[in-house]
Amino acid sequence: MTPTADTPRIPPLPVDERDDQVQELLGGVGLTGPASNIFDTLVRHPGLFRRWLPFGGKLLSGKLPARDRELLILRTGWHCRSEYEWGQHVLIARSVGITDDEIAAVTAGPGDPSWSAFDRVLLTAADELHNEASISDATWAVLAEHYDERQLIEVPMLVGHYHMVAFTLNSLGVQREDGVPGLPEPP
Repeated sequence: MTPTADTPRIPPLPVDERDDQVQELLGGVGLTGPASNIFDTLVRHPGLFRRWLPFGGKLLSGKLPARDRELLILRTGWHCRSEYEWGQHVLIARSVGITDDEIAAVTAGPGDPSWSAFDRVLLTAADELHNEASISDATWAVLAEHYDERQLIEVPMLVGHYHMVAFTLNSLGVQREDGVPGLPEPP
């Protein structure tokens, strides 16, 4: 797999180059903090940014339980070898109660014996979407025992969205902010 660039291919937009439209789009995001580089880079395409930000925000506050959402995103970030996505979502995962041991086990996948049966199914769903572009009938059946229709729709939308984000971050060379963890070594 091609490693993420060591320097940005498209750098974050400097503060002194931000016009009123960019300032409006960034609002309270992207100015400083642990996730500024993604916003300060993607805002260079204001039309896409304006449409993407609400969609991504909706997925982050959607119908899936936060723990489930973050396990799916972490597994996707791992598959895509997205340093930025992985690091940002390690921080979010910790904030919703996912332990460092569980975060480390995401890299091993659903075969790690430490996972509960349902966590194993979540990681399997992320793997199937990544590898086969679809969730198998067996995995879907277990998800359907736990989730309502909206949550079932959200699972592939979430994983697909974070594939797109990972592809973009990796290709643009968006760099992690200071203090944001990178990818661990493969198990």
